[in-house]
Amino acid sequence: MEEAKLYEQVMTKNADKPMYVLHDGPIYANGNIHVGHAMNRIVKDMIVRHRNMDGFKAPFVPGWDAHGLPIETALTKTKKVDRKKMSVSEFRAACEAYAWDQVETQKEQFKRLGMIGDFDNPYVTLTPDFEANQIKVFGEMAKAGHVYQGKKPVYWSPSSESALAEAEIEYHDKRSPSIYVAMKVTNGKGVIDNGSEFIIWTTTPWTLPANLGISVHPDYDYALVSVADRTFVIASKLFDEVSETLEWEDAKIVKTVKGAELDQVVAAHPFYDRDSLVMTGQHVTLDAGTGAVHTAPGHGKMTLLLVNSTA
Repeated sequence: MEEAKLYEQVMTKNADKPMYVLHDGPIYANGNIHVGHAMNRIVKDMIVRHRNMDGFKAPFVPGWDAHGLPIETALTKTKKVDRKKMSVSEFRAACEAYAWDQVETQKEQFKRLGMIGDFDNPYVTLTPDFEANQIKVFGEMAKAGHVYQGKKPVYWSPSSESALAEAEIEYHDKRSPSIYVAMKVTNGKGVIDNGSEFIIWTTTPWTLPANLGISVHPDYDYALVSVADRTFVIASKLFDEVSETLEWEDAKIVKTVKGAELDQVVAAHPFYDRDSLVMTGQHVTLDAGTGAVHTAPGHGKMTLLLVNSTA
């Protein structure tokens, strides 16, 4: 097909027909192609061929992404390049040369799969004309008000010494025991007696040192439950479930209050000498636990977004 210049013939034949452009999202120039590359480009090749036979002029310009950590990592691993023994400009030059080699290698591999396209004039992200167009488009976006400065968490790889995209983050599964913890009331605000104990349930006991509060739902009923010589505070609807789980004997509900009444009650942290403030929140559910939610700011994606968001 390459010798017959099939792609050029198709473009000449369809020169006056309506355009149909399928953009090739660029792949990384960091090694031999794999099955994912094959699937990507074969599907595009099928679409382009179909459109060219269906009354359109459908050019195909293959693209390569020749920037970023994947290029640096591949160069370091395959060529055993020690970037710490090179200047920044020397390492960049080595990355550029490696990227161009990979572009040429992948070109031949795609041709062997029978694909057609303008392989003699691909777009590669490191060429000056491409970079100039990027800057131009960015400038137009800025003028139109589409570019703004904000704040967000940025992941950092200590081993690669580089920032990571969210898609590059992988988490190992971690098993932690769930735990029920009693937190003694130090100021009941006249609603409940001091010495009563909120029971929280958490599946992340490692966050307990960060506890600063207990969340209750303002519309739920909360029961003060007498067990032996202690009084516990839990959601009324979870009385039977909690009693069975904690193996309470002769437990009795002595008083019921609305969650809204418990707002601003103060309890003690389970093992630090500091307060844990009771607050109301619509996020509290009765699906599991006690209806009193352990609250530890500084943990979880939502907290990070809130802490780092701009006003």
